[in-house]
Amino acid sequence: MKKIALQLTMAILIAGLGTSCVSKKKYVAAQDRIDRLQQDSTQCQNTVAELRTDLERSTSQFAKYKDMTEDQKAAMMAQLQKQGSELSEKDQALQLRAQRLRALQDRLDRQQEIVNNLRQTVADALVNFDAEDLSVEVKNGKVYVSLSDKLLFPSGSAQLNKEGKQAIGKVAEVLQKNSKISIEVVGHTDDVPINTAKYSDNWELSTARATTITRLLTDDYSISGERLTASGMSKYNPVATNETKEGRSRNRRTEIVLTPKLEELFKILSGEAETSTNNQ
Repeated sequence: MKKIALQLTMAILIAGLGTSCVSKKKYVAAQDRIDRLQQDSTQCQNTVAELRTDLERSTSQFAKYKDMTEDQKAAMMAQLQKQGSELSEKDQALQLRAQRLRALQDRLDRQQEIVNNLRQTVADALVNFDAEDLSVEVKNGKVYVSLSDKLLFPSGSAQLNKEGKQAIGKVAEVLQKNSKISIEVVGHTDDVPINTAKYSDNWELSTARATTITRLLTDDYSISGERLTASGMSKYNPVATNETKEGRSRNRRTEIVLTPKLEELFKILSGEAETSTNNQ
C-alpha cells in the first residue's frame, strides 16, 4: 500500500488532472481527494494492526480458558468472534481500496502517456519553424504550445501574418485528428504600455490576439467552438523579466493550451470520495 501511495503521489506531481476543460481548481481538488484517500488507507491499516494485536492478546488469554467459568468462556468466545469479524471487514476494505488505487494509477499513467504523445506530435508538426520562436512542453497534465508574437503578429497588431497562419495551421491539423482535446488560447504581452488607434492597452491587444487565433481555428479548420476558450493575460503572467529586451521578447507570446479529457479519472475519484464517506 505504501508503494502504491508513493507511486500515486509521484504520478500526480508529474501529471496533474482535468475534464473537457479542466481548470487548475479541479486539479487541486483531485489532489486533495487523493491525499484524503491515502490518509484513509493509512488509518485503515493502523486499525487492522490494532485489531491483530487485540486478537493475539485474546488468543493468548484463551490458554486460561479451562480455568474460566461458563459465562467467562462465552464472553471470551463472543469477543474473539467480534474481533475476527472486524478484522475480516477491514481486510476486505483495504483490498478494495488497493484495487481502486491501482485503477487510478493506471489511469494516471495512461493520461501521462497521452499528454507526452500529444506534445511530441505537436512538436513534430512545428519542426520547420524557428525553435527560438516557439516551445512545446508539458505542465500540470497539459501541453503548452507557446508561440512568439514575432512569429504570429506584426507589432501592436492582432492580424496574423503569413508565417503565423502557417504555424497555427500545423497545430490545427493535429487538433482535427484529436477531437477529445480542449483548447485554450491565451494572449500575453510585456509591460510596455501601448495606445494605438485600435487597442487602448495590453489587455485589449492580448485578448484580441487570442480571439483571432480561435476564429481561425473555427472558421478555417472547422474546430468546434465548444472545445475553444480565448483569453488575454496582458502583462500579468510573464515568463521572464521585463527589465531586459530579451525578457520582454519572451513575454510577448500566445499560448495554446491543450487538455485531454479526464472524465474516467474523475469518475474514479468521485467513486473514491463516495466510498470514503460511506465508510466513515
